Amino acid sequence: MTATVKYDEVEVGQELAPADYQVRRVNLVMYAGASGDFNPIHWNERFARTVGLPDVIAHGMFTMAQAGRFVTDWAGDPGAVVDYGVRFSSMVVVPDDDTGATITVSGVVEEKLDDNRVVIGLTAKATDARVLSKARAVVQLA
Repeated sequence: MTATVKYDEVEVGQELAPADYQVRRVNLVMYAGASGDFNPIHWNERFARTVGLPDVIAHGMFTMAQAGRFVTDWAGDPGAVVDYGVRFSSMVVVPDDDTGATITVSGVVEEKLDDNRVVIGLTAKATDARVLSKARAVVQLA
């Protein structure tokens, strides 16, 4: 499988349409099971508050994964992402209700490299707070 986006059809400065990812407590429990990270700050409100958090928070790597999903959905092939990194800049607080939290991810083509690769700069926000910073992905395009 290869990327469906063609290198010749993207330009520096091109914006990638934002996408919303809903996060509910059940998603955090499923992620904990998959990752093995059962830290109670990710599922136990009482514990999260005792350590000074406003509520249960999403795993940082869960948040990073949503931004990675944004890139792979855009590229059309998870294998097209050849490099990916972020810094965590804020928490995604996930209330215990039917809505949870929303992570909104958007991107922009920052640079075109050799060999049909592009650098995508990513923005990820939850409740207007930027939750990832220095988020970049290098993607191998068709």
